[in-house]
Amino acid sequence: MNAEILENTNIRGDYYRIRFRAPLIAAEARPGHFVHVRIDERRDHILRRPFSIMDAQGDAVTLLYKVVGKGTASLSALTTGKCCDLMGPLGRPFTPQPEARALIVAGGYGSAATWQLTRSMPGGVVLLGARSADDLLLAQEYAAAGFEVKLATNDGSAGTRGFVTELIPETVARNEGKPFFVYGCGPKPMLFALAALMRRSGLRGELSLDEIMCCGVGSCFGCVVKVNASELPEKFRYARSCVEGPVFPAEEIYLGEETK
Repeated sequence: MNAEILENTNIRGDYYRIRFRAPLIAAEARPGHFVHVRIDERRDHILRRPFSIMDAQGDAVTLLYKVVGKGTASLSALTTGKCCDLMGPLGRPFTPQPEARALIVAGGYGSAATWQLTRSMPGGVVLLGARSADDLLLAQEYAAAGFEVKLATNDGSAGTRGFVTELIPETVARNEGKPFFVYGCGPKPMLFALAALMRRSGLRGELSLDEIMCCGVGSCFGCVVKVNASELPEKFRYARSCVEGPVFPAEEIYLGEETK
């Protein structure tokens, strides 16, 4: 659908928040869904670009993105009133677990993919990780939504120095009441480390595996990821992240023989 830009704001450094008028998408969007965006100003790049839906309220859909190449640079230059063509909502979303306590683990702008969970969760814990304080996003917003927020940065410029996954053992150890259900999104190394830790600790949850996508609807097989398949000699099969994901149960993510 053709969606008008209501806001396209630089929030810090290379990070932007863009809001589209897209009532049909907003009405159906769930936490973990994504939209496939065509940026008409880039006639030399015909492929759409996938972006996690950060929020969907009323008739508007909000995305958070980082300028990393020509496509996102062109997107950042678009002003209010301009339009982009949006496909969505696409993919398999998170499944909120009301019987459990939410433990959100997000790296970088992976925090946008999990933000919409705050609309349906009565609080919980959010662990945000990034390379430095400049790359930490939405910490204040999660806190305002009633979540306990813990930070970790690789360089120690905010929160604990180290990886965000290092915050999990202590967080789980002091949890009381309902058991945690983990929702994760971020860089692949972080997600694989998180999946391995969850497997060792017996934690349940779902992880969103971001992948470069071409068609976004399962036709091209350009965004496959490995998932467990014990019935096959290779012990894994390829799943299309655009339709079978991007959200997968953590136990389905293939980590290799050495991690089992």
